Amino acid sequence: MSKRSTLDQNPTHAKIISLDQVRKIRDLSSRDEEYAYQARILGLDKLSLLEEMVRFQQERSEKGELSLEMMARGKYLFKALEDRAETQELKGLARSYRRHLEFEMAEKLQQG
Repeated sequence: MSKRSTLDQNPTHAKIISLDQVRKIRDLSSRDEEYAYQARILGLDKLSLLEEMVRFQQERSEKGELSLEMMARGKYLFKALEDRAETQELKGLARSYRRHLEFEMAEKLQQG
C-alpha cells in the first residue's frame, strides 16, 4: 500500500495549521515589508521623496481606499517629507497628511 493511500484512509495524519500561527507569520511578513519601506524612504533625496509621494497618491486613487499597510507606508513617507521640507507650506502639508493617516489608522484598528 502506498503512503498516499494510507494518508487518505487515515485523516489524522493531515497537517493542521493554527490560524494564530498564520496570522503571526503574516504580521511578521508585513512588518518586514514596512521596515524595508521605511529604510528605503530614509535613503531617498528630496526629489525622490516627492516622486514617491506622487506614486503613493496615484496608488491611493487607483485603489480608492487605504489599507493599513498603505497608511503605515504613507505615515513614513510624509514624516520624511515633513522633516526634509524646505518650505513651511510643504512641511505643513506633510504634517497634516501624516496626522490624517495616523487618525485613519487608529480608527481602522479600533473597528477591528
